Amino acid sequence: MRRFKNLHPDSIVVLTGCMPQAFPDTAQALPEADIVLGNHDYDELPDLLEQYLSCGGRQIQITPHTAGAAYMGTGIQGFKTKTRAIVKIEDGCDRFCSYCIIPFARGSVRSKPLSEIKAELEHLDAAGFVEIVLVGINLSAYGSDTGKTLCDAVDLACSFEAIKRVRLGSLEPERLTDSVIASLSKQPKLCPQFHISLQSGCDETLRQMNRHYTAAEYELLCGKLRAAFKDCTITTDVMVGFPTESQDDFYESLEFVKKIKFEKVHVFPYSPRSGTKAATMSPQISKGEKGKRSRLMIAAAQEIRDEFLEEQIGATVEVLLEEHTHGGMMQGYTPNYTPVRVTGEDLSAGRICIVKIIGVEDDLCVGNVV
Repeated sequence: MRRFKNLHPDSIVVLTGCMPQAFPDTAQALPEADIVLGNHDYDELPDLLEQYLSCGGRQIQITPHTAGAAYMGTGIQGFKTKTRAIVKIEDGCDRFCSYCIIPFARGSVRSKPLSEIKAELEHLDAAGFVEIVLVGINLSAYGSDTGKTLCDAVDLACSFEAIKRVRLGSLEPERLTDSVIASLSKQPKLCPQFHISLQSGCDETLRQMNRHYTAAEYELLCGKLRAAFKDCTITTDVMVGFPTESQDDFYESLEFVKKIKFEKVHVFPYSPRSGTKAATMSPQISKGEKGKRSRLMIAAAQEIRDEFLEEQIGATVEVLLEEHTHGGMMQGYTPNYTPVRVTGEDLSAGRICIVKIIGVEDDLCVGNVV
């Protein structure tokens, strides 16, 4: 902000989003911000701009989060140059993991009404989008504040004729009960790919993180999903170097990742967030040690992924073509989110093709249109 204001001294700088909402005092203390807005106050921006231009004084408006607040945000009608559309249906989180500032920045769970989701999907259906991705801050908790469930949103999205695929964004393990899994498995349009945040495969680290499940419970959930969905893939996030994570804790987590055989793992080192419990925990793991653990976890995860991709050779799959790549080829994804580079005639974005996988290169599969 300081650099931008120096380069453009006559500009009006607006600071908004999660940072001022979670740290209002810090945000207000930044003199480069002419207007400071919280997450509830976007609609006030035109009026605050007018007030700033008329009187020249800084404008600050940060409305605190309150329990029972309604979902805010307007729907989207399209994504330029994209073949899949992302539809946000939930905001906020009530979990208070010890490393995470999100509950303070985004507030408690708030679910978009089904009527608003329906109107949004109607636009996307008419625009010809083939795939819809439902996302949220804590997507699994959709409807917990309104008496609905994630299944209701999935059923609604699957009801549109032009929409051939419905995919779910990142999920938390809780609330994926047997009844929810059974209901979701009845929807043939729902893609059998689930990104379920793990964070650690060590029970002691999970407890310190304030995650509300054990490694054994997580493993049981993965087994249920793989049994309920044909060609199911499970991807995840794993944090390394969390405060108090010993060498033994790390290797327990590493062995768990190998045991589950995730089709893809996003590995990242812990970084402290001011205002969270974990930022004050001791001991904090050194940057060098976190880097070492990251490399070990990434190597193990990549070995599993390489094996998975090799196992796809010979399979015949559906691929939604999304973007052109080198040599006149196109790249897209199968329902279980396996990336495939495709050769064939009359290839175009948005088309679903039947593809025979013939090889693997560059961390993706290669195939020919059947």
